[in-house]
Amino acid sequence: MMTTTLNKSANRVVLENISWQTYQDLLLDCAEQPGIRLTYDRGKLEIMTPLDPHESNSEVIGRFVTAITEELNIEIRSLGSRTCQREDLARGLESDKCFYIQNEAIVRSLEQIDLNEYPPPDLAIEIDITSSSMNRLGIYSALGVPEIWRYDNGRLVILRLEDGEYRECDRSPSLPLLTPSEIMRFLELRKTMGETSLIRLFREWVRSQVKAQE
Repeated sequence: MMTTTLNKSANRVVLENISWQTYQDLLLDCAEQPGIRLTYDRGKLEIMTPLDPHESNSEVIGRFVTAITEELNIEIRSLGSRTCQREDLARGLESDKCFYIQNEAIVRSLEQIDLNEYPPPDLAIEIDITSSSMNRLGIYSALGVPEIWRYDNGRLVILRLEDGEYRECDRSPSLPLLTPSEIMRFLELRKTMGETSLIRLFREWVRSQVKAQE
């Protein structure tokens, strides 16, 4: 029997006892509606519509990743909020942003990436302006995503997967120039400057760090 819980304040609907096939059908139905996010965990399905602060923070943090990899000449594959899922685990979710970095060359030529055959994204970005009712970290862990940047209520943490659990670390394993405090410092500047100027300033900072290490 399917049961439903509605959380109006967080723009979320939670459904219980949902089959994998129903989840797949909903993914297809929502494919043309990028404002809807689905999270599935062994029969439990959450449908969420992100709010403006959620989307804004996601875009800016994603641009930081793009900017620093361009400055460092690191090849990446950006997959936005693509669905990461595995039927054998009965789990799936859409990150706010995800990137292949270390494994970019492995998936570069693939039109569609099957996580049963290929590694998951190396980095996922999670924005928790409104807390999910699902254990999203548990889903990421099951899928084997090695690094997550999680931003919530004015705090950003970098998490690294170790022995099946996420642990906070003091800098990004994928992009070691970046620490949580540096990312937050630039995020805070959004309150006083436009996004284009912010990214330009961020690029200048990256260049200065590279030069300092030469």
